Amino acid sequence: MLDKWPNSIEFKVRARHALFTDPLTKIGGEKFSYHVPTYEALKGITKSIYWKPTLIWVIDEVRVMSRIRTQTKGTKPLSFGGGNALAIYTFLADVEYQVRAHFEWNTHRPDLKADRIDGKHHTIAKRMLDRGGRQDIFLGTRDCQGYVEPCEFGSGPGAYDDAGELAFGVMFHGFDYPDETGNGQLHARFWRPTMSDGRIQFDRPESEGMIRKFVRPMNVKPFGVGKNQLSVDDEAAQMGASQ
Repeated sequence: MLDKWPNSIEFKVRARHALFTDPLTKIGGEKFSYHVPTYEALKGITKSIYWKPTLIWVIDEVRVMSRIRTQTKGTKPLSFGGGNALAIYTFLADVEYQVRAHFEWNTHRPDLKADRIDGKHHTIAKRMLDRGGRQDIFLGTRDCQGYVEPCEFGSGPGAYDDAGELAFGVMFHGFDYPDETGNGQLHARFWRPTMSDGRIQFDRPESEGMIRKFVRPMNVKPFGVGKNQLSVDDEAAQMGASQ
């Protein structure tokens, strides 16, 4: 088991359905979900709990609590030419995960250095987690709304506690966004995860073993304290006033 990082949070997320789309199935419109959540999907859930451009969420570990089951449903996604198309999506059904994550400062944002106050950010993040997240929670797509709550990572029985190792082959890991890398390019990352007794320990995005694919150039969105971002003190005061 990984040691706890400073500024870490642990939470449980559950939903009736999840769709962690395998990119290979997007071309024909018949989307098929990976059997386990991707790093990027869990990062998105954590950012929906609490996020500021001052920090970067790092997903350390996920624990699969419920048995992996799929369900195929007909859907009518919007068509680019207007109207709706008919497609078959394969979802995960009745999912539940335990997640451990921590945040680190975004060193590619020197303009937000004054906002790097870990105690306050950590406190607000835990407060937002107690409230079920700052924004709506989705598991891979907006069709799959979920719910989060604090938990102790590793507590309670899981469906794969004694299942040994299970490899999933090459999977999508996440995106390298230029505001987190500083290189002005968007890359997609892929890796080869292994689940051990229901747990997947994620490689860090900068790991050498990642398979990277260039997507396109991308500019960094400018932020500034007191401009389009609240200071930590102002945000803490705003949260206290809303209680």
